[in-house]
Formats: sequence, C-alpha cells, structure tokens
Amino acid sequence: MNQPAAEQHPAGAVRLGCPVWACSGWVGSLYRSGAARDKWLGQYSEVFGTVEGNSTFYGLPDTTTADRWARSVQPGFRFCLKLPRIISHDLRLTNASRPLQDFLRIAEVLRSRGTLGPTFIQLPPDFSAAEKNSLQRFLEILPAEFPWSVEVRHPDWFDKAANEQWLVQLLSQQSIDFVLFDSRPLFSAPPTDQTEEQAAARKPRTPLRTTVTGQHPFLRLICRNRLSESQQWIREWAEIISGWLQQGLQPYVFTHSPDDQFAPLMADAIHRELHAICPEVPEPPEWPGRRLPPMSQGSLF
Repeated sequence: MNQPAAEQHPAGAVRLGCPVWACSGWVGSLYRSGAARDKWLGQYSEVFGTVEGNSTFYGLPDTTTADRWARSVQPGFRFCLKLPRIISHDLRLTNASRPLQDFLRIAEVLRSRGTLGPTFIQLPPDFSAAEKNSLQRFLEILPAEFPWSVEVRHPDWFDKAANEQWLVQLLSQQSIDFVLFDSRPLFSAPPTDQTEEQAAARKPRTPLRTTVTGQHPFLRLICRNRLSESQQWIREWAEIISGWLQQGLQPYVFTHSPDDQFAPLMADAIHRELHAICPEVPEPPEWPGRRLPPMSQGSLF
C-alpha cells in the first residue's frame, strides 16, 4: 500500500511534540476545559506535529484503535512509535520475526494514512557493541518503506572510536536516524520534587551527541519541571535545529519533563526560540484551551 504524499504540519517542517498526549493536567490550557478524553489527540495535533508512542513499548493497540488515532490528527502529523520491548529487550533483536510482523501490522495502519513517523528502537542499557551483529542483522531486515531510528545507551556506542564509528556508518548507510538523548537539564541540579527525583533515578546520562545519520534528526530533550531551569539548553538546541532546517532536514523534537504536565511548555519554548532565529518557522499555534476564554500562561503553572 502506498503512503500518501507527505504533508507539512501547520507548525512547519520541524515537528515538535511530547512523550504523551493523554495528560489530564493539560485540560484548561492545551486542551479546552471540559474536552472529552477522545478529543484530546485532535486538539494536541492542532499545536504539535508529533508524539512519542511509548505505549507500544508495552503493548500494541488493535488496528481499529490505530486507525482512529490516524483519523483524529491534523494533516502532516506523525506518530513515532516505540518498538515493543519484547523485540528490543526480551529477544534482543534476535528471532523476533513474529512480534515484528505484529508491530508492522499496526504501523502500516498509520503509514497508509500518512501519519507514521520514525519508529524508535530503544536498545537496553546493557546492549553493548558485543551484540553489534544482532543489531546489524535486525536493521537489515526492516522494511525500507517504514522510517526508523535507533537509541543506544551502553557506553560502548559513545567511545569516539571504532564502535561509535561503526554504528554511525551502519545507520547512515541505511538512512536510519540516530536518536539524540540529552538529559543535561535534568541532572544540572539536585531534584526539587518527587517527580524530578524519580526521573533522575530512571533516566540515563549518556554522552551528548549531535550526530545526524538520516533526514530526520530525532531529539529527546529531558528537561526539568521549571522552564527557567531548562532554558539554556532549549536555546542551545534551537540553534542546532535551525541549522538542520537550513540543510533541508526535517527534525523530530520531543520535550520531556519529570511531570508530564510541563512538557508542552518546554516544546512551546523551543518553538518560540526557533521562530525568533529562523523566521520561516511559523509562530507557535494558539493552544485550544486558551481560546475561549483566554488564559494567562501562569494560570496552569
């Protein structure tokens, strides 16, 4: 089945988003007050051009649900699903043809509707260069018509030597995007609340990279709950993203915060920085929940 021609999201060539769309804390700000839960995704897609599909790491929706997702969003929107953990963590990319086909069946629903972004393959923290043959064999069997990205966490892949060079070459040859994971904001100061403490215990501190191996640089920026404590890294990445856009690349940028309630604020801040330094990036869209009646930015936060 052929994928429809790509459409640009109203927010422009860069697709900004959050790790989830189902957050009740966004009602009255991102979402309209009183909005039914089944309307959240549509309102989310009016503002953001992508979302991480982390739920597929734990279990797959049925095709009816995936089709409903695809029909709910604005033209140009993309879902970036996470490869199921049974493939990446349990089977470690080996003898995984059956669960891979199950995943591709769901991904195809989104692809056929023109709403599928790069699936990110998050490898376990202990997946080292000793398993590079398994990684290469797995990537070689992936259908090229589906977009892919890879997130590594083991120190082997950040050695600035043979292992890292091997990985970058492998991904570049197959136009698979290297997932850029930046947790510097999170670890820039001690936690100030329980959500930051929990996030600091879970999130890795992998070395920073700005490596580009495909057409869709894939950034996951792990912020703090207070925008002021993440702003310097937001500015830094806005400059980098602007450079990617000048090269004709189409980045995917996801902002995380320990408390999901604040993730949209971080994405909005990147959007505003980008618009200021890169005028071809449109102004940030108005949030549906701030239209009637208008709400001050401080009313949620």
